[in-house]
Order: sequence, then structure tokens, then C-alpha cells
Amino acid sequence: MGYNPRMPKAKPETLVPLAERMRPETFERLYGQEHLLGKGKILTQLIESRRLVSLIFWGPPGSGKTTLAMMLARHFDLPSTFFSAVLSGIKEVKEVMAQAESHKRLYGKPTIIFIDEIHRFNKAQQGAFLPYVERGDIILFGSTTENPSFEVIAPLLSRTRVLTLEPLDDEAVSRILDDALADPDRGIGRRGLSLDPAARRMLIDQSNGDARRSLNTLELAADLAGSGVIGPDHVREAQQKRMLLYDKDGEEHYNLISALHKSLRNSDVDAALYWLARMLYAGEDPLYIARRMVRFASEDVGLADPQALAVTLRAKEAYEFLGSPEGDLALAEAVVYLAAAPKSNRVYEAFGKVRKDVEERPHEPVPKVIRNAVTALMKEAGYGKGYAYAHDRPEGTTDMETMPDRLAGRRYYDPGPFGYEKEIRKRMDWWAGVKARFRSEKENAGT
Repeated sequence: MGYNPRMPKAKPETLVPLAERMRPETFERLYGQEHLLGKGKILTQLIESRRLVSLIFWGPPGSGKTTLAMMLARHFDLPSTFFSAVLSGIKEVKEVMAQAESHKRLYGKPTIIFIDEIHRFNKAQQGAFLPYVERGDIILFGSTTENPSFEVIAPLLSRTRVLTLEPLDDEAVSRILDDALADPDRGIGRRGLSLDPAARRMLIDQSNGDARRSLNTLELAADLAGSGVIGPDHVREAQQKRMLLYDKDGEEHYNLISALHKSLRNSDVDAALYWLARMLYAGEDPLYIARRMVRFASEDVGLADPQALAVTLRAKEAYEFLGSPEGDLALAEAVVYLAAAPKSNRVYEAFGKVRKDVEERPHEPVPKVIRNAVTALMKEAGYGKGYAYAHDRPEGTTDMETMPDRLAGRRYYDPGPFGYEKEIRKRMDWWAGVKARFRSEKENAGT
């Protein structure tokens, strides 16, 4: 079991994008991460000591997470397997883990498992790797753009080292552009192109520290220039073409929906409108955006504003009726409403607690008092005994305990202080007071 071809590596220039061809093949060519690879730094120590541990590479897009993982795998000459968390499922994970376990048993060497976008694996999928990491069958490499403290399960996080990669600075991006322009084999050096200083500045500025973005734009600009000098107009036109090449299954898709979602959650109306427009302009499916907004209305606005769910559903219906561009305005109205609405995730949190109890105690018996006695035998068994019809009481409730016995008194939902949840809290407190009075009256009556 040698180097697994599923771990991507740079290929000769064919139809492979320039950014992929120009992946550094030596640590010296990995610019901008000197805090990890400088003298005496953590990765340098690991490399020099020949001691490899499981690692989480955390950093923004295009900062070198995947490249660094690939170079470490090659350097240590261990069998390697590449996973995309977007494309791989639990079945594939288990198959590869079985192969890794077998390889360790036969050859005494662990397998490097690289998981691109590990934050997109759910808890169960992440947990599937845990026993193999603990036994040393695998060395886990995971890349993520999200904070691992929130997106990687604690047992896995405690068994890995987190390496934080920084956005590339201007000098690093400029050196990467120079390498691509000069390299005759992997880059575009055979074309004899040069880069106008103003065009270079534009490429650096628009990259936002993302090497992949700068190289992709450079490649388009070079095609537009053909020969001679790549100028600002070529870069400007390449940037426009890049907008039209929006990958709905790629990283930018997830970055933009994340930006919209987090702007809404932060109640930033203008930012939310901006990210909505960015997604629509790039060619995102408007109904996908609508579905995400419906989810947001339930999870992040909740009962602080019950109308939010209705507004987003009506916006979705309006878009389906009108289409683009007229229907885009309905989505914009929903975005404004959601961003300006009071926020609460209390129902979301409450339902999470409920589901946890159900998973841990899936067979709690229904209290007999609220069981349906449809036969004489059921009545004899006590089904429905003591049941009180709430509408028969002037207060509209009774003192019956309707939770399972072992969960009696458990409280899941705690309304927040904003919006309509203030009214819900008043109502819940009122109901609780009435029930407490009923129970007190029963106790005083000795029944």
C-alpha cells in the first residue's frame, strides 16, 4: 500500500488549473506561514524529529492548508488517503478505516487520512475516526476554515494539534505570482508574459490573502493577454469572468451562504442585503437561498418573532410565482425582515435537549393518566384514570403531570427576553402559577 492516488497532487499542464499545478512541492516554496515552518517552529520540529501527530489545519481559503498536509504526507512517506467531507459518507469512511487498520497490523505503519473541510462532517462521521486515532491506526489531518473549537468534536480535538494558518500577506502573494509567471513546466513561464505593476497590485488586493484566487485570476488574465504584458484591463475582465464561474458546490458557495447567515444573525441589515446580492449575481439558486432563510427563521429568530417564518415562506412562494429578476425583491424583503427581527434560538436549544433525552431514554412509558383507554381491559389497567378535561375548568388547564414519570418537572424551553417570547414567558408563568395553585389546594384538602 503505497502513496494513495486519492491524495491529490500537482499534475503537468493540461486542463488542470494553474492554482493546482503551482502547489508547492517543497516546504521552502510554501510562503507566508513562517510562524509554523520557521527555525524552531512547531512543524519544523516535527519534520526534523520525524515525529508526526494528528493535525487540524485551520485557516482561510487559499492559505495552504491542503498543500501543507500533502507535503507532510509525502515527506513522511506514509500511505495516504484523501477525503472530501462534502462528497464522502460514513460508509466510505468505515471502508477506508478497515483498510488502514489492516495495513497497520500487516506493516506496522499508520495511514495518513486527510479530510478536506472536516467541519462539514457531522458528529457521527467525525466520531468514526476516533478509535483509529486512539489506536494509532491512522494519523488524522483535517483542514477547516471554521473554528475547530466549535466544529470538531471535543474527543477528536483533544487528540490532535491545531495549526493556525494566516491569510497570505502581500509579499507572499506577489512571490506566488512571480513563481507562476516564471515556471516553464507547471506555470505559464513558456508564454513569456510579464505583469504590469498596476495589474499586480489588483491581483494582490483582490486575492484577500488567498493564493488560489490570485492564481485563478492570473490564469484568466494571461489567456486574455495572449502575449506581452498582462495589464489592469486584463485583470479587471478576468475578475468579471471569475464571478461567472461560481461553483455551487465549491468553497465560495459555502463562504457566501455563511456570510449571509451570520450577517442575518448579527442583525446587520445592509450586510445581509449585500451578501444576498452577491449570491444572486454569482448565479446561486434563489430557492436554495430561500430555503436557508426559512431555516434561519426557525433556528435564529424563532418565537421572538413568529411572523418571520411566515414572511420567509411567502417570499419563497413569491419567487416561485414571479421568477427572476422580479422575485429577487421578495427575497430582499425577507432578508431585511429577518435581519431586523428580534433573535432567539431558545426553541432550537430546547428541542436539542429534548432530542438528547429521547435518545438516552427512548422508551419512557406514557403516564397512564393520559393514555387512551379504548377497551375495557385498558380501563381496568388504569389507562385514563384521573384524566381531567382541561376545557371543563374555567382556567383551561389542570394539575395533571403529562411528562413521563422519570422526567417529571423537567424544563426544556426557557423563553428569551426579546420580542414575542416576553409574552410567551408571561403565559408560561401564568399557567405554572395556576397548576401550582391547583396542587396546593389538593394538598390542603388532603386529597
